[in-house]
Amino acid sequence: MSVNDTAAALPAANGGALPIGGGLPSNLLLRFSAAALLWFAASGVTALWPDAADAQEWERTGEFASLLVVTAGLLVLAALLAAAVRPAPRSRLESAIAGLSASVPWLIALALGVTGWEILTAKLNLLPRPFFVPPQALLEVYLDDWPRLLDCFAASLRLLVTGYAVGSILGVVTGVAIGWSRAVGYWVHPVLRLIGPLPATAWLPIAFFAFPTSWSASVFLIALASGVPVTVLTWSGVAGVNSAYYDIARTLGASPRFLVLKVAVPAAMPHVFVGLFMGLGASFAVLVVAEMLGVKSGVGWYLQWAQGWAAYGNMYAALLVMALLCSGLVTLLFRVRDRLLAWQKGMLKW
Repeated sequence: MSVNDTAAALPAANGGALPIGGGLPSNLLLRFSAAALLWFAASGVTALWPDAADAQEWERTGEFASLLVVTAGLLVLAALLAAAVRPAPRSRLESAIAGLSASVPWLIALALGVTGWEILTAKLNLLPRPFFVPPQALLEVYLDDWPRLLDCFAASLRLLVTGYAVGSILGVVTGVAIGWSRAVGYWVHPVLRLIGPLPATAWLPIAFFAFPTSWSASVFLIALASGVPVTVLTWSGVAGVNSAYYDIARTLGASPRFLVLKVAVPAAMPHVFVGLFMGLGASFAVLVVAEMLGVKSGVGWYLQWAQGWAAYGNMYAALLVMALLCSGLVTLLFRVRDRLLAWQKGMLKW
Protein backbone atom coordinates (compact mmCIF):
# COMPACT_ATOMS: atom_id res chain seq x y z
CA MET A 1 0.00 0.00 0.00
CA SER A 2 1.33 3.43 -0.95
CA VAL A 3 1.58 6.48 1.28
CA ASN A 4 -1.39 8.08 -0.46
CA ASP A 5 -3.50 4.97 0.06
CA THR A 6 -2.60 4.94 3.74
CA ALA A 7 -3.51 8.62 4.13
CA ALA A 8 -6.81 8.03 2.37
CA ALA A 9 -7.64 5.18 4.73
CA LEU A 10 -7.10 7.25 7.88
CA PRO A 11 -10.52 8.99 7.95
CA ALA A 12 -12.29 5.64 7.70
CA ALA A 13 -10.21 4.18 10.52
CA ASN A 14 -11.14 7.11 12.77
CA GLY A 15 -14.84 6.97 12.01
CA GLY A 16 -14.57 9.62 9.31
CA ALA A 17 -12.82 12.17 11.56
CA LEU A 18 -9.40 13.49 10.75
CA PRO A 19 -7.02 14.11 13.66
CA ILE A 20 -6.42 17.73 14.49
CA GLY A 21 -2.92 18.73 15.55
CA GLY A 22 -1.77 16.16 18.04
CA GLY A 23 -4.33 13.49 17.27
CA LEU A 24 -7.64 14.56 18.87
CA PRO A 25 -10.38 13.60 16.37
CA SER A 26 -12.57 16.43 15.16
CA ASN A 27 -15.76 14.75 16.38
CA LEU A 28 -14.27 14.47 19.87
CA LEU A 29 -13.25 18.12 19.73
CA LEU A 30 -16.87 18.95 18.93
CA ARG A 31 -18.01 16.95 21.95
CA PHE A 32 -15.56 18.87 24.15
CA SER A 33 -16.92 22.11 22.71
CA ALA A 34 -20.49 20.99 23.39
CA ALA A 35 -19.61 20.17 27.00
CA ALA A 36 -17.93 23.55 27.46
CA LEU A 37 -20.94 25.36 25.96
CA LEU A 38 -23.29 23.52 28.32
CA TRP A 39 -21.21 24.55 31.33
CA PHE A 40 -21.21 28.14 30.06
CA ALA A 41 -24.99 27.87 29.66
CA ALA A 42 -25.30 26.59 33.21
CA SER A 43 -23.36 29.60 34.48
CA GLY A 44 -25.59 31.91 32.44
CA VAL A 45 -28.74 30.37 33.87
CA THR A 46 -27.35 30.69 37.39
CA ALA A 47 -26.16 34.28 37.10
CA LEU A 48 -28.66 35.90 34.71
CA TRP A 49 -31.96 34.20 35.50
CA PRO A 50 -33.49 35.88 38.60
CA ASP A 51 -34.42 33.67 41.51
CA ALA A 52 -38.08 32.90 42.11
CA ALA A 53 -39.98 35.65 43.87
CA ASP A 54 -41.13 33.36 46.68
CA ALA A 55 -37.67 31.80 47.16
CA GLN A 56 -34.95 33.04 49.45
CA GLU A 57 -31.90 34.85 48.14
CA TRP A 58 -28.83 32.65 47.90
CA GLU A 59 -25.67 34.45 48.87
CA ARG A 60 -23.19 32.39 46.83
CA THR A 61 -24.95 32.53 43.46
CA GLY A 62 -22.24 34.72 41.93
CA GLU A 63 -19.43 32.52 43.20
CA PHE A 64 -21.18 29.40 41.93
CA ALA A 65 -21.67 30.93 38.49
CA SER A 66 -17.97 31.84 38.41
CA LEU A 67 -17.09 28.26 39.32
CA LEU A 68 -19.15 27.02 36.38
CA VAL A 69 -17.35 29.44 34.07
CA VAL A 70 -13.99 28.17 35.33
CA THR A 71 -15.11 24.59 34.64
CA ALA A 72 -16.09 25.49 31.10
CA GLY A 73 -12.80 27.31 30.57
CA LEU A 74 -10.82 24.31 31.78
CA LEU A 75 -12.68 22.12 29.30
CA VAL A 76 -11.81 24.48 26.47
CA LEU A 77 -8.17 24.60 27.57
CA ALA A 78 -7.99 20.80 27.86
CA ALA A 79 -9.46 20.38 24.38
CA LEU A 80 -6.99 22.85 22.86
CA LEU A 81 -4.01 21.20 24.57
CA ALA A 82 -5.15 17.75 23.51
CA ALA A 83 -5.57 18.93 19.94
CA ALA A 84 -2.20 20.68 19.81
CA VAL A 85 0.02 18.10 21.52
CA ARG A 86 0.89 14.73 20.04
CA PRO A 87 1.63 12.46 23.02
CA ALA A 88 4.04 9.58 22.84
CA PRO A 89 2.38 6.15 22.58
CA ARG A 90 1.54 4.60 25.97
CA SER A 91 2.70 7.70 27.81
CA ARG A 92 0.99 9.25 30.83
CA LEU A 93 -0.15 12.17 28.72
CA GLU A 94 -1.80 9.82 26.26
CA SER A 95 -3.53 8.02 29.13
CA ALA A 96 -4.70 11.33 30.58
CA ILE A 97 -6.11 12.45 27.24
CA ALA A 98 -7.85 9.11 26.80
CA GLY A 99 -9.35 9.34 30.28
CA LEU A 100 -10.52 12.89 29.72
CA SER A 101 -12.03 11.92 26.39
CA ALA A 102 -13.91 9.04 27.99
CA SER A 103 -15.36 11.40 30.62
CA VAL A 104 -16.89 13.82 28.10
CA PRO A 105 -20.38 12.18 28.17
CA TRP A 106 -20.39 12.42 31.95
CA LEU A 107 -19.31 16.06 31.79
CA ILE A 108 -22.22 16.76 29.47
CA ALA A 109 -24.64 14.90 31.74
CA LEU A 110 -23.35 16.76 34.81
CA ALA A 111 -23.80 20.13 33.09
CA LEU A 112 -27.38 19.25 32.20
CA GLY A 113 -28.02 17.94 35.71
CA VAL A 114 -26.65 21.06 37.39
CA THR A 115 -28.72 23.28 35.09
CA GLY A 116 -31.90 21.33 35.78
CA TRP A 117 -31.18 21.33 39.52
CA GLU A 118 -30.71 25.10 39.48
CA ILE A 119 -33.90 25.71 37.52
CA LEU A 120 -36.12 23.44 39.63
CA THR A 121 -34.92 24.90 42.93
CA ALA A 122 -33.68 28.49 42.83
CA LYS A 123 -35.32 29.71 39.62
CA LEU A 124 -38.78 28.11 39.62
CA ASN A 125 -39.00 26.90 43.22
CA LEU A 126 -40.85 23.76 42.15
CA LEU A 127 -39.29 21.45 44.74
CA PRO A 128 -40.51 21.77 48.34
CA ARG A 129 -38.42 23.73 50.80
CA PRO A 130 -36.42 23.27 52.96
CA PHE A 131 -35.85 19.69 51.81
CA PHE A 132 -34.38 20.70 48.45
CA VAL A 133 -31.78 23.42 47.99
CA PRO A 134 -29.97 24.72 44.90
CA PRO A 135 -26.36 23.78 44.18
CA GLN A 136 -25.02 27.13 45.37
CA ALA A 137 -26.30 26.23 48.85
CA LEU A 138 -23.73 23.42 48.96
CA LEU A 139 -21.01 25.84 47.88
CA GLU A 140 -22.12 28.16 50.69
CA VAL A 141 -21.64 25.32 53.20
CA TYR A 142 -18.16 24.52 51.90
CA LEU A 143 -17.11 28.19 52.02
CA ASP A 144 -18.70 29.17 55.33
CA ASP A 145 -18.69 25.98 57.41
CA TRP A 146 -15.51 24.34 56.14
CA PRO A 147 -13.68 24.26 59.54
CA ARG A 148 -16.35 22.13 61.17
CA LEU A 149 -16.86 20.00 58.05
CA LEU A 150 -13.10 19.44 57.73
CA ASP A 151 -12.86 18.43 61.38
CA CYS A 152 -15.74 15.96 60.93
CA PHE A 153 -14.16 14.60 57.77
CA ALA A 154 -10.84 14.01 59.54
CA ALA A 155 -12.59 12.35 62.49
CA SER A 156 -14.55 10.02 60.22
CA LEU A 157 -11.48 9.13 58.18
CA ARG A 158 -9.49 8.34 61.33
CA LEU A 159 -12.28 6.20 62.75
CA LEU A 160 -12.93 4.41 59.47
CA VAL A 161 -9.29 3.65 58.73
CA THR A 162 -8.70 2.35 62.25
CA GLY A 163 -11.72 0.08 62.32
CA TYR A 164 -11.28 -1.11 58.75
CA ALA A 165 -7.59 -1.88 59.26
CA VAL A 166 -8.27 -3.85 62.45
CA GLY A 167 -11.12 -5.78 60.85
CA SER A 168 -9.21 -6.50 57.65
CA ILE A 169 -6.07 -7.74 59.41
CA LEU A 170 -8.02 -9.95 61.81
CA GLY A 171 -10.20 -11.15 58.95
CA VAL A 172 -7.25 -12.20 56.81
CA VAL A 173 -5.54 -13.96 59.72
CA THR A 174 -8.73 -15.72 60.79
CA GLY A 175 -9.64 -16.70 57.24
CA VAL A 176 -6.20 -18.18 56.59
CA ALA A 177 -6.37 -20.09 59.89
CA ILE A 178 -9.81 -21.53 59.11
CA GLY A 179 -8.84 -22.48 55.58
CA TRP A 180 -5.55 -24.07 56.64
CA SER A 181 -6.30 -25.76 59.95
CA ARG A 182 -9.19 -28.14 60.49
CA ALA A 183 -8.93 -27.68 64.26
CA VAL A 184 -9.32 -23.91 63.98
CA GLY A 185 -12.15 -24.33 61.52
CA TYR A 186 -13.93 -26.72 63.89
CA TRP A 187 -14.08 -24.08 66.65
CA VAL A 188 -14.28 -20.81 64.68
CA HIS A 189 -16.57 -21.83 61.85
CA PRO A 190 -19.73 -22.21 64.02
CA VAL A 191 -19.06 -18.85 65.67
CA LEU A 192 -18.65 -17.24 62.26
CA ARG A 193 -21.91 -18.77 61.06
CA LEU A 194 -23.62 -17.37 64.15
CA ILE A 195 -22.43 -13.77 64.03
CA GLY A 196 -21.86 -13.46 60.28
CA PRO A 197 -25.51 -13.04 59.17
CA LEU A 198 -26.22 -10.47 61.91
CA PRO A 199 -25.74 -6.80 60.99
CA ALA A 200 -22.96 -5.14 62.92
CA THR A 201 -25.37 -2.45 64.14
CA ALA A 202 -27.27 -5.15 66.09
CA TRP A 203 -24.30 -5.26 68.47
CA LEU A 204 -24.63 -1.58 69.39
CA PRO A 205 -25.92 -2.09 72.97
CA ILE A 206 -23.26 -4.69 73.76
CA ALA A 207 -20.50 -2.61 72.17
CA PHE A 208 -21.30 0.56 74.08
CA PHE A 209 -21.54 -1.42 77.31
CA ALA A 210 -18.36 -3.46 76.82
CA PHE A 211 -16.04 -0.68 75.64
CA PRO A 212 -15.01 2.28 77.79
CA THR A 213 -15.50 4.97 75.13
CA SER A 214 -17.85 5.51 72.23
CA TRP A 215 -14.84 5.80 69.90
CA SER A 216 -13.51 2.34 70.81
CA ALA A 217 -17.02 0.89 70.52
CA SER A 218 -17.35 2.42 67.05
CA VAL A 219 -13.98 0.95 66.05
CA PHE A 220 -15.21 -2.47 67.19
CA LEU A 221 -18.42 -2.19 65.15
CA ILE A 222 -16.58 -1.10 61.99
CA ALA A 223 -14.01 -3.87 62.48
CA LEU A 224 -16.80 -6.41 62.89
CA ALA A 225 -18.61 -5.22 59.76
CA SER A 226 -15.47 -5.31 57.62
CA GLY A 227 -13.88 -8.37 59.19
CA VAL A 228 -16.67 -10.88 58.53
CA PRO A 229 -16.66 -10.69 54.68
CA VAL A 230 -12.84 -10.59 54.64
CA THR A 231 -12.74 -13.72 56.82
CA VAL A 232 -15.24 -15.62 54.70
CA LEU A 233 -13.65 -14.75 51.36
CA THR A 234 -10.11 -15.41 52.64
CA TRP A 235 -11.19 -18.76 54.01
CA SER A 236 -12.82 -19.60 50.67
CA GLY A 237 -9.68 -18.60 48.78
CA VAL A 238 -7.32 -20.63 50.95
CA ALA A 239 -9.60 -23.67 50.93
CA GLY A 240 -9.89 -23.51 47.15
CA VAL A 241 -6.15 -23.51 46.37
CA ASN A 242 -5.20 -26.32 44.03
CA SER A 243 -3.63 -29.15 46.06
CA ALA A 244 -1.06 -29.67 43.30
CA TYR A 245 0.59 -26.41 44.35
CA TYR A 246 1.18 -27.80 47.83
CA ASP A 247 2.45 -31.13 46.47
CA ILE A 248 4.99 -29.43 44.23
CA ALA A 249 6.17 -27.17 47.06
CA ARG A 250 6.51 -30.10 49.47
CA THR A 251 8.51 -32.01 46.86
CA LEU A 252 10.93 -29.10 46.78
CA GLY A 253 11.27 -29.19 50.57
CA ALA A 254 8.89 -26.37 51.55
CA SER A 255 8.04 -25.97 55.23
CA PRO A 256 4.46 -25.49 56.50
CA ARG A 257 5.16 -21.80 57.06
CA PHE A 258 6.33 -21.47 53.45
CA LEU A 259 3.20 -23.26 52.25
CA VAL A 260 0.99 -20.79 54.09
CA LEU A 261 2.82 -17.54 53.32
CA LYS A 262 4.16 -18.27 49.84
CA VAL A 263 1.54 -20.62 48.38
CA ALA A 264 -1.82 -20.36 50.13
CA VAL A 265 -1.97 -16.62 50.78
CA PRO A 266 -0.81 -15.43 47.30
CA ALA A 267 -3.18 -17.86 45.58
CA ALA A 268 -6.08 -16.62 47.73
CA MET A 269 -5.39 -12.90 47.19
CA PRO A 270 -8.10 -12.39 44.51
CA HIS A 271 -10.68 -13.69 47.00
CA VAL A 272 -9.15 -11.56 49.75
CA PHE A 273 -9.61 -8.39 47.72
CA VAL A 274 -13.23 -9.25 46.99
CA GLY A 275 -13.72 -9.47 50.74
CA LEU A 276 -11.87 -6.18 51.27
CA PHE A 277 -14.16 -4.39 48.83
CA MET A 278 -17.25 -5.87 50.47
CA GLY A 279 -15.95 -4.97 53.92
CA LEU A 280 -15.26 -1.38 52.88
CA GLY A 281 -18.86 -0.89 51.79
CA ALA A 282 -20.19 -2.43 55.00
CA SER A 283 -17.88 -0.32 57.14
CA PHE A 284 -19.27 2.91 55.67
CA ALA A 285 -22.82 1.97 56.63
CA VAL A 286 -21.73 1.18 60.18
CA LEU A 287 -19.63 4.36 60.35
CA VAL A 288 -22.64 6.61 59.84
CA VAL A 289 -24.75 4.77 62.43
CA ALA A 290 -21.94 4.68 65.00
CA GLU A 291 -21.21 8.39 64.64
CA MET A 292 -24.89 9.26 64.96
CA LEU A 293 -25.20 7.41 68.25
CA GLY A 294 -21.91 7.87 70.05
CA VAL A 295 -19.02 10.05 68.91
CA LYS A 296 -18.92 13.83 69.17
CA SER A 297 -17.44 14.54 65.75
CA GLY A 298 -17.67 12.96 62.32
CA VAL A 299 -19.66 13.06 59.12
CA GLY A 300 -22.43 10.93 60.67
CA TRP A 301 -22.61 13.32 63.63
CA TYR A 302 -22.70 16.23 61.18
CA LEU A 303 -25.60 14.63 59.29
CA GLN A 304 -27.58 14.24 62.49
CA TRP A 305 -26.82 17.82 63.53
CA ALA A 306 -27.92 19.14 60.11
CA GLN A 307 -31.17 17.18 60.19
CA GLY A 308 -31.92 18.42 63.69
CA TRP A 309 -31.64 22.04 62.54
CA ALA A 310 -33.34 21.38 59.17
CA ALA A 311 -30.12 22.53 57.47
CA TYR A 312 -30.54 20.31 54.46
CA GLY A 313 -27.89 22.13 52.48
CA ASN A 314 -25.37 21.09 55.13
CA MET A 315 -26.73 17.55 55.00
CA TYR A 316 -26.31 17.28 51.23
CA ALA A 317 -22.84 18.77 51.48
CA ALA A 318 -21.86 16.16 54.07
CA LEU A 319 -23.31 13.36 51.94
CA LEU A 320 -21.23 14.55 48.99
CA VAL A 321 -18.11 14.55 51.18
CA MET A 322 -18.88 11.00 52.31
CA ALA A 323 -19.43 9.85 48.73
CA LEU A 324 -16.10 11.34 47.67
CA LEU A 325 -14.39 9.72 50.67
CA CYS A 326 -15.80 6.31 49.79
CA SER A 327 -14.93 6.70 46.12
CA GLY A 328 -11.38 7.76 46.96
CA LEU A 329 -10.82 4.79 49.26
CA VAL A 330 -12.23 2.37 46.68
CA THR A 331 -9.92 3.84 44.04
CA LEU A 332 -6.97 3.50 46.40
CA LEU A 333 -7.89 -0.12 47.09
CA PHE A 334 -8.05 -0.79 43.36
CA ARG A 335 -4.55 0.66 42.97
CA VAL A 336 -3.23 -1.59 45.74
CA ARG A 337 -4.93 -4.61 44.18
CA ASP A 338 -3.50 -3.85 40.74
CA ARG A 339 0.01 -3.56 42.19
CA LEU A 340 -0.16 -6.69 44.34
CA LEU A 341 -1.88 -8.78 41.66
CA ALA A 342 0.19 -7.55 38.74
CA TRP A 343 1.09 -11.19 38.04
CA GLN A 344 -2.59 -11.79 37.19
CA LYS A 345 -2.87 -8.88 34.79
CA GLY A 346 -5.26 -9.75 31.99
CA MET A 347 -6.94 -12.51 34.01
CA LEU A 348 -9.04 -10.29 36.31
CA LYS A 349 -11.89 -8.38 34.70
CA TRP A 350 -13.45 -6.68 37.74
